[in-house]
Amino acid sequence: MRIVIVGAGAVGFYLARRLSDEAQEVVVIESDPEKAQHAEDNLDVLTIRGSGADPAVLESAGLAQADMLMAVSGSEDANLLACMAANKAGVDVKVARVRDPEAHGPASLLAAESFGIDLMISPEQECAWETFQLLATEAATDLIRFGGGLVQVMGVQLQAGASMAGKSLAELDREMQAHRFVVAAVVRDGESRIPTGSTVLQERDRVFIVAPSDEIKAFPALAGYEPFRLRRVMIAGGSDEAVHLTRHLQAHGVECTILERDQERSRELAEMLPHALVLKGDATDLELLQMEGVEGVDGFAALTDRDEVNMLVALLARSLGARRVIPLIHQTSYMTLVGRVGIDAAVSPRISAANAILRFIRRGSLASVGTIKGSRAEAMEGIIPVDSPLIGRELRDIRLPEGSVLGALIRRGRVIMPRGGDRIEPGDHAVFIVLPGAMDAVGELLE
Repeated sequence: MRIVIVGAGAVGFYLARRLSDEAQEVVVIESDPEKAQHAEDNLDVLTIRGSGADPAVLESAGLAQADMLMAVSGSEDANLLACMAANKAGVDVKVARVRDPEAHGPASLLAAESFGIDLMISPEQECAWETFQLLATEAATDLIRFGGGLVQVMGVQLQAGASMAGKSLAELDREMQAHRFVVAAVVRDGESRIPTGSTVLQERDRVFIVAPSDEIKAFPALAGYEPFRLRRVMIAGGSDEAVHLTRHLQAHGVECTILERDQERSRELAEMLPHALVLKGDATDLELLQMEGVEGVDGFAALTDRDEVNMLVALLARSLGARRVIPLIHQTSYMTLVGRVGIDAAVSPRISAANAILRFIRRGSLASVGTIKGSRAEAMEGIIPVDSPLIGRELRDIRLPEGSVLGALIRRGRVIMPRGGDRIEPGDHAVFIVLPGAMDAVGELLE
């Protein structure tokens, strides 16, 4: 499959890397010399220097032969024009990054249909929604919903004294039969692995559990966490992500305080968010954090435009007593540091946007996809076709591709946690955790 990506910034680079890892033919267009060079040096893709709004550049990228265009540069105008050109060239799937997708609704002069766009995406909005979900669930480092919300994949870091730590998966299966779950992946020392029955879980492991949504709340306690309810949140930084997050929190009755160092931006935030407390101040100021009661907040989100500041502020908030801290991270290489320094979880606009885009482009036999942060794995929901070789056989007799595990089956609205004697039926929704080397093989099982 030939995929043209406009923009080699945070979102474009991440998408190009994930798709090239799957052996897709990827062409990246980037006008900034430094970003273009970075892509050339670090990605196995063809990089073309120029603007995605330039017809000659798009032609040199082979747009007419492309199956997909992902226009995810920082220029909304260039993204829209690239999609318009792709629509005229007959490209099947067009994705555009825009600041506010709602502004391009059917009544707008710049509606998506006018440009032939199939999906408009805002990394800031996607990131804010993920931050809200993580704040609301204390233990989760990742939280991905499948089957219309019937099944969830939750990432949790095992705490000291967790009842799951020090036991093999086979032991857990025998001891916790009252709980319906599958431990589908483990990240240890930055390495992602698909566990077996003999795998022994350790404290500080990031464990990814697949379970019915109505039972997922039982697992924070098993991972060593105390009961939690989100009532008050403090936000560092007045970014677009902060604005969207505040609106999500207020819609759920959560009290919000925003710290913003710029005077003019503080005024704008106060006008946009009249029910939030907006304070002019630097969130790295220890005395300010103490004075504003950070020790009493249930959640703290560091959402400035600088990763280093976000990590520092999150650590300060944690040291002062904030119960749940989440920084925004642009550089995905920092994700592996999050758990090691005592931060609960982190969010990334590029990963949030990539999740939304991948969920959309992996249509057909795949109903949904979720990227697992800080790892190379993906969670995938696929629909079993009528002629699948998996049908009619007991699971104990099925050898899945190496680097994959079946986490759950959803059959006519009922969740089945797979056991050796279960059989797969046509039309089942199957939730897999998959490493990059197994994605094509799992995909073939679903075609």
